[in-house]
Amino acid sequence: MVPFELLYGILVSMVNIAIHSVMSVFLIRFMRSLRTRKVERHRILAFAATMMLTGAALTFSHTIQVEIWAIAYNLVGAVKPGDGYYLAFVNFTTLGYGDIVPEPRWRVLGPITAANGMLLFGWSTALIFAVLTRAATVLHVYDPPVPQRRAPRKKAPPVPQPLSIQREG
Repeated sequence: MVPFELLYGILVSMVNIAIHSVMSVFLIRFMRSLRTRKVERHRILAFAATMMLTGAALTFSHTIQVEIWAIAYNLVGAVKPGDGYYLAFVNFTTLGYGDIVPEPRWRVLGPITAANGMLLFGWSTALIFAVLTRAATVLHVYDPPVPQRRAPRKKAPPVPQPLSIQREG
């Protein structure tokens, strides 16, 4: 028989995977919309903005996922009030200080949280690589700069010469 603690941890992990899936779809749709925009003059700035948006979106997603683990710890009384978020963050990032541990009945939640965090951070790494590779291609970041062709100079109209009036005779 599978312990309730394991099922509970898997359920929380699935909620976090769903959140990460939504964020992944958002980032992929953003990349598709980037393809339709003309960014000629500021390719590097657009690329930097894409990197910042991707990093910020994934950081936001992970912060929400840690909060969900904290709520899960607090709902079952696995930690003292106020320790849930800290313990969830330490476990999710696999830092594992060990200064706060869950109640013995809920000890397996820590490794499940760590496994969920490793999976989602790995997924984020792959997504960052995919998004930035695609952005670099779409924005032609690695292409050599296109030489700017100047418009041909128009020749100035000839300057009229003053008429010389000569006297006859």
